[in-house]
Amino acid sequence: MTARVLIVDDVPANLKLLDAKLSAEYFEVLQAASGPEALEIASRELPDIVLLDVMMPGMDGFEVCRRLRADLQTQHIPVIMVTALDQQSDRVQGLEAGADDFLTKPVNDVALFARVKSLVRLKMLMDELRMREATSQRIGLVDTGDGDGPFCDIKGHVLLLDDRELSCRRVAETLAEQHQVAVLGQPDRLVQVVQDGRYDLIIISLSLQEVDGLRLCSQLKSLDATRNTPVLVLVEEGDTPRLVRALEIGVNDYLVRPLDRSELQARVKTQLRHKRYQDQLRQTVQESLEAAVTDPLTGLYNRRYMTHHLGTLIQQYNESAKPVSLLVLDIDYFKPVNDTHGHAVGDDVLKEFARRMQANVRGIDLACRMGGEEFVVIMPDTDVGFAYSIAERLRQQIADRAFAAAQGALELKITVSIGVASTVGIADTAEALLERADQALYRAKREGRNRVVAEAA
Repeated sequence: MTARVLIVDDVPANLKLLDAKLSAEYFEVLQAASGPEALEIASRELPDIVLLDVMMPGMDGFEVCRRLRADLQTQHIPVIMVTALDQQSDRVQGLEAGADDFLTKPVNDVALFARVKSLVRLKMLMDELRMREATSQRIGLVDTGDGDGPFCDIKGHVLLLDDRELSCRRVAETLAEQHQVAVLGQPDRLVQVVQDGRYDLIIISLSLQEVDGLRLCSQLKSLDATRNTPVLVLVEEGDTPRLVRALEIGVNDYLVRPLDRSELQARVKTQLRHKRYQDQLRQTVQESLEAAVTDPLTGLYNRRYMTHHLGTLIQQYNESAKPVSLLVLDIDYFKPVNDTHGHAVGDDVLKEFARRMQANVRGIDLACRMGGEEFVVIMPDTDVGFAYSIAERLRQQIADRAFAAAQGALELKITVSIGVASTVGIADTAEALLERADQALYRAKREGRNRVVAEAA
């Protein structure tokens, strides 16, 4: 994996050394010798990650990190602080400033490269989600977000797995001050416990006696329910090979024993913030997908989705010979409703019509709005006779009870005409089926409306 890395250090020799190491790993390297220069380059070049020294004259690394996080253009760029400072308070200060990691010199190259690659992978995923969100907003599929970004505070539901009783109790008590903490006493039940996706963060010791902690991490990252749940591991000091392997597997963060209370809280808070932001982005993408295939007024699938779905069913029919039936529905005399009472009343009628449709078709059937007052119901594994009976039941449900509109101020008599068609022969097509159902609908209209007509045998 390659990436554009911005290294920031006021010592030229440090810049040169780190540049050589990163270039040897095929990273593209940018350099800055001061805080202001780093901010300018980051804003202009938008690197994939920043390796930031803390001790710099004028503007230190903590302030640079805070400013990166405050800028909408750069707030999503991962930051690793690399410094000679080795006090826990310094690490916590860096994490609180928005850093994703805080590494003390001399840095183990293998661990550094593994951490860089891990954070770059996460950034690429986030970039893709943000790009989709931006596209959805530009074309009006979703609203603009609330703007709280990835660094808002959040309380989470944390699952802890550590077989060291004293350590486990201290971690649980520390986190319980702000979060809901569940302790798992049986490691072999982990996969079962996390299936419902309730946890926002999973903490696992890599020093478990009965099971391989790395294997548990691997399982979590392979399950649909937990693939996107952040995992934080507890690792022994000096156990670099196991830490590197954990990062390669996809572990999001780590803590080195002996654990510091403040650092634990800071890293957990960072992961929960990231989790919430990712969830927001994924929700936006999901909403945009739904908006692309859903009619906004009625909530039914739109013509685009109907066309693709019907094509898929016809293809399956040609392979399995299971019949597919189609209902095409058109509300009778709908234009006078709009002309007489206004479009708001017409919208009320359309929404109530859609509700009655959904209430009177089966779970396997697909109800769609083609546009205007025309609707379609796709019925898999259904012959024309059974489809006709469902259409007749639906017609009666529309005609027998008046439609309330204008918040109950109006009651309107509404009827519907329905055309029914079913697949015939293995060479049938979606276009031909839809055309036959349309012809049946036209017959229903010509013969007086408020009726169901099936295609001619």
